[in-house]
Amino acid sequence: MTAFISHTSIDCTNAYALSAWWRVVLDYAEDPDDPNEPGHEECMISSPDGRHRLLFIEVPERKQVKNRLHFDLRPGNGSRDEELARLISLGATQIDDRRNPDGTGWVVLADPEGNEFCILRSNAEVAAARSAI
Repeated sequence: MTAFISHTSIDCTNAYALSAWWRVVLDYAEDPDDPNEPGHEECMISSPDGRHRLLFIEVPERKQVKNRLHFDLRPGNGSRDEELARLISLGATQIDDRRNPDGTGWVVLADPEGNEFCILRSNAEVAAARSAI
């Protein structure tokens, strides 16, 4: 017997607002048969292929310490720097810059409720760096 991950749950103070923010960031969608609405205490979004789901659950406490689990995002199109600019324009906050002169590394960001996540180089950037060696 084995188990599988049904979805990833994220505690937050406003499930609707945070699910809407991540829906734009990840190009995910709501379930058309169970749409998210303002005031809902639980809001689910899914990847385009339906294989990954995020459930945002309202809790009374605000985030207080570093996440023990976080997302590492890789741009689907464009560069890490272009994706970084897009995420900041959507309301992310840059927390730390771990980029290295050789192009490796990542940037640590926080979503509108302070949940940390990282942005990595795109697959194209990684491949270009490997072919330059």
